[in-house]
Amino acid sequence: MAQRISLITLGVTDLGRSRHFYESLGWRGQEVEETVFFQAGGLALVLWSRERLASDTGRADDGPADGFGGIVLAQNVRSAAEVDELIAAAGQAGAAITRPPAATFYGGYAGVFTDPDGHSWEIAHNPGFTLAEDGSLTLPDFGAV
Repeated sequence: MAQRISLITLGVTDLGRSRHFYESLGWRGQEVEETVFFQAGGLALVLWSRERLASDTGRADDGPADGFGGIVLAQNVRSAAEVDELIAAAGQAGAAITRPPAATFYGGYAGVFTDPDGHSWEIAHNPGFTLAEDGSLTLPDFGAV
């Protein structure tokens, strides 16, 4: 298996509401057969009915007891100011801010919000990660750190 992720699909309860939320953040999507696709750098973020997604994977949608699904999506940015800006924009678009932006244990700066379906997003500035001009991330050689 190649070490690559091509798509991340979020199960949503209201496709229109979720599409509006992400478009309020500046994302631009295309809807095809009740599925919304957003190009996100070298991969795609997909919004699809939570019920259909569960059925498609052969799993029951019992939902986690505490509302946390064990997955956090993250976007790294170039500065602490950009973290503040994006967390504020998410709040204005209707996100719940679950961790206000603050300094991190690794010397960076980050905050977390949840989208309308409770999917967690961390917006982070990590000075140890290199961001290319197109926003793609290159991990450092942790053995050399």
